[in-house]
Amino acid sequence: MAARIILARHGKTEWSVSGRHTGRTDIPLLDEGRRGAKLLGERLHHAPWDGLPGVEVRTSPLVRAKETCELAGFGDRAQEWDALMEVDYGAYEGLTPAQIKAGRPGWLIWRDGVPEGETLAEVSARADEVVAWARSADRDVLVFAHGHILRTLGARWLGLDISFGARIRLEPTSLSVLGWAYGEPAIERWNDTGHLG
Repeated sequence: MAARIILARHGKTEWSVSGRHTGRTDIPLLDEGRRGAKLLGERLHHAPWDGLPGVEVRTSPLVRAKETCELAGFGDRAQEWDALMEVDYGAYEGLTPAQIKAGRPGWLIWRDGVPEGETLAEVSARADEVVAWARSADRDVLVFAHGHILRTLGARWLGLDISFGARIRLEPTSLSVLGWAYGEPAIERWNDTGHLG
């Protein structure tokens, strides 16, 4: 069996609802985010997932991802990993895209990056580390993390530039699977929020 990465984005926070860039600021889940995390867990503990026995689990150490992991029922199996932390947005931390574009028209994070934070190359290198770990053994892995780093994982799994992340949105508490088709890396499932509704 070729390894797959099962991606779980954390539940809703005050900043994710308002569209503020939430990198390293440790924002807790809203009640709605906690409910979503439990629903995600219920889905993953029933067929066809059946609790994902044998899956290796890792989570971002930031509280919104860790709490999502715990509420979904995988906290006792998870190892924290800094490689899964959200992008360091530097000077743009806490700002919305509209606020940033007011001073920098046409700005796109996937092309232009952020001042005083991580470079696109650094984010891409972290994602490559996760991809290499996932492919290092014949078992699936489950990761709990954040929107931009997970979208970067999607791009890098496919062997594409980080800029591809602009084309694959992710909602809070979504479920995605990066796998294989005809021996090539493929997106098997993306931004699936069926458990929420």
